[in-house]
Amino acid sequence: MRHLKQNLWLSGLLAVVLAAGNGCSVKKLAINKLGDALAGGGTTFSSDDDPELVKSAIPFSLKLIESLLAQSPEHEGLLLAAASGFTQYSYAFIQQEADELEEEDLTRSRELKVRTRKLYRRARDYGLRGLEVRHEGITAALKANPKQAVLVFTKKDVPYLYWTAASWGSLISQSKDEPDVIAQQPIVEALLDRALALDETYEAGALHAALISYELSRQGAKGTPADRAREHFTRAIELSGGLQAGPYVSLAEGVSLQEQNAKEFKSLLEKALAINVDARPEWRLANLVMQRRAQWLLGRMDDLFIPELPPLEPKP
Repeated sequence: MRHLKQNLWLSGLLAVVLAAGNGCSVKKLAINKLGDALAGGGTTFSSDDDPELVKSAIPFSLKLIESLLAQSPEHEGLLLAAASGFTQYSYAFIQQEADELEEEDLTRSRELKVRTRKLYRRARDYGLRGLEVRHEGITAALKANPKQAVLVFTKKDVPYLYWTAASWGSLISQSKDEPDVIAQQPIVEALLDRALALDETYEAGALHAALISYELSRQGAKGTPADRAREHFTRAIELSGGLQAGPYVSLAEGVSLQEQNAKEFKSLLEKALAINVDARPEWRLANLVMQRRAQWLLGRMDDLFIPELPPLEPKP
């Protein structure tokens, strides 16, 4: 109820603010103050224990953020909130549903995947807008020479780098039939690598967790993709104290599945499910979402793994 009252208060304040005269400095100040409050309110959702409630509530918040951005298009906090919000909403609620429906309702699954791509693209664009506010011309520079362009970023840019890369990488992973989108992968790689170099501890190892999956598609790096992914997994677990389900699910779904290592796959997902979601309230929602995916993956093991053949009997 407290969250509902807060949203009603915000929407009421927004209506008053938007009714003010155009060009009014008071209106601009009010919008920015409201934007600051909204951009800093992420823990309200992240600590919630009811994913379905959050699923219903997030669209309102995202549209409110977009309404404020229409009035204050260079508000850095709102741009970051939009990039992170659309990315998380798309992954946790739209992509997961699309994956779950693929076997029983292919038409609906495909519709949801189209929506997923649209939301990831929207998130990516907000992330780029945030980086552009901080570093004018960076979008063009990234497209021209990503490895050189990212050198301009500092530690303060890491949140924007992470969410821009996360949304862009997710868009690429959902766009296998769009060569022009896939060709943008070097930009994602440059953003992730620069963010890691600037602050590997960001959000308790979020960058290492993201790189578990990314290493499987990286080209021209030393060592095997699986070994690099496992190194990031180990570091992600260290930085999170083993209390985030995401790294376990990522390694299982990426490396263990690819290697057809059913025993490791099952063990990793069971570890994800064993995490106490109340141990770190600020990670509660993310853990619940990833535990749902872990449970779903465990239920599909018969379809994901080739059964072991019985040993050949020796010839007489």
